[in-house]
Parts: sequence; structure tokens; C-alpha cells
Amino acid sequence: MKTDNAIPAVAPPSLAERIRLDMDGFTPSEKKAAHLLLSHYPFAGLDTVAEFASRAGISAPSVLRFVSRLGFSGFPDFQKHLREELEAQLLSPLAKASPSDKRHGAPALASFAEAVIGNLRATVENIAPTEFDAVVTLLSDPHRRIHFTGGRFTGALGRYAESHLRIVRSHVSFIEGQPVLWRDRMIEIGRKDVIVAFDIRRYQEDVTALCETAAKQGATVVLLTDPWLSPIARVARHVLPAHIVAPSNWDSSAGLLLLTEALVAAVTKRLWETAKPRMEAVERLRSEKP
Repeated sequence: MKTDNAIPAVAPPSLAERIRLDMDGFTPSEKKAAHLLLSHYPFAGLDTVAEFASRAGISAPSVLRFVSRLGFSGFPDFQKHLREELEAQLLSPLAKASPSDKRHGAPALASFAEAVIGNLRATVENIAPTEFDAVVTLLSDPHRRIHFTGGRFTGALGRYAESHLRIVRSHVSFIEGQPVLWRDRMIEIGRKDVIVAFDIRRYQEDVTALCETAAKQGATVVLLTDPWLSPIARVARHVLPAHIVAPSNWDSSAGLLLLTEALVAAVTKRLWETAKPRMEAVERLRSEKP
């Protein structure tokens, strides 16, 4: 029987999350297969064995060994799983659970909170600490210019992160995702720039185009996304996926907010020697009478 103190079950990682977590233990051939799959996830895995092997630069038996290493009984089983994840990627709010579904007896707030807590735990457990630390290092580099961006809903998280980090360090900005608003910003984007993009299902093509353009110009792209990976993952140097499924027609951004606040906290700590004077200056300005 469930008790009030029951700990929510942690959602299983997506295949992409599993691959990222296990990457260091793969053989060279398995790493080639893994990099191909993650660079065009999940579509690369929907090719034939021969096509996948050719694109990865490995043999067909190596592909089958890679699939077996991931726990699948064969290539058809592997592709079935990818198709299921693709269907999850494309779910619209209308295709999710009906808000009139009253099969669950738990109070609405408690039920939703339980799902969100599970998302938070799954998000933390399925991110490699080295990947998170690498992002912190990038955002803490005073020689880098940091630009946040996001979609219709996730852009708010980008602005939230930008509002915090611009207090603790210089050269922090937000770039709107619409092409008409970012094309002129690309003039100054280069190797010293870091684009931090927020993008979850159903992924926004304009934000993807922004990141692809920035990557072509040498910028480093960091992606905060969902377990199924935004197409931006093709050009991202670092990917931090968050679990987002909730008992709602809408996905939950709590996992993304967790990652955002954890990054802000870690960067502030890393830059404390220079961040403290900046924060003190802001407080002095706040205390001045208009």
C-alpha cells in the first residue's frame, strides 16, 4: 500500500541518456555507432543495418554487437524502441492524457507533485557529472561571451538564466529565437561565444537554425533538452537532458529549471572572487534613492 511518504519511482532513462552515460565504456566501434546515432537521433537508427554501418564507418556485425550491448534482442527490437521514442517526441498537447480522465484517485496537486519529483530525480540520475561540470567550466570562462536562447515556452528559462548570470559575470545576453531577430546578431558570433539553448518537444525549427548557424561560425553550443533530444543535439558540444513528462496535457519544465538553477549556483561559486564585487555593486545601486 502506498504511504504519504512513498518516494516516487524514477522514470527510466531514454536510450540517448543511456548511451551518453555509458559512452566511456564503449569500444571504438561502438563509440562510432553511438556518435552517429546521437548526432541524428533517433532517425539514424531507423536505417538498415548496412546503411547504418556505412554511415558510421564500421561493419554490420559491429552494429549488431552495439545493439546487443544496449540490451536489445536484435536490430528490429532496437528500431521498434526508436520508433516508440519518436512517437513520444512528436506528441502534441492534445495527444496526451485527457484532463477529464479521473481514473487516478490522488488529489490533483499531490499527483502532479509526485510526477515532478520523479522527473527531478530522473534528471539528476541520468546526467553524467562530467558533462554538467564541463558546462559550468564554459559558463565560468571570462573570455567567453554567453548567449541564451529558447523557444516559445522554454525561452522564459533562458531569460531566467541570463538575468542571474549577467549579475555574476560580464558578456551575458539573450537572443530571441525568431530568425528576423537573430540574423543580425550572428554577425558577431564566433569562437569565443557559447550559445545555451533550451528546446523540448515539439522542437522549434527557428531555434535549431540559430544554433546551427552559430555552430558553423565556430560558437560552442550547449543544449538543455528532453530525454529524446532536440535536433540541436547534432551541433551541441554538451547536452543536458531533463525529464518532462507529467500528468497533464503540458510537459513540465521543473527538470529544466533544476538544471538552470544548479548551473547558476555552480557558476556563482566558481566565480565568487569576481562575482561578489559585482553583486555588492548591484546592491549599492538598489539602495540608492531614485
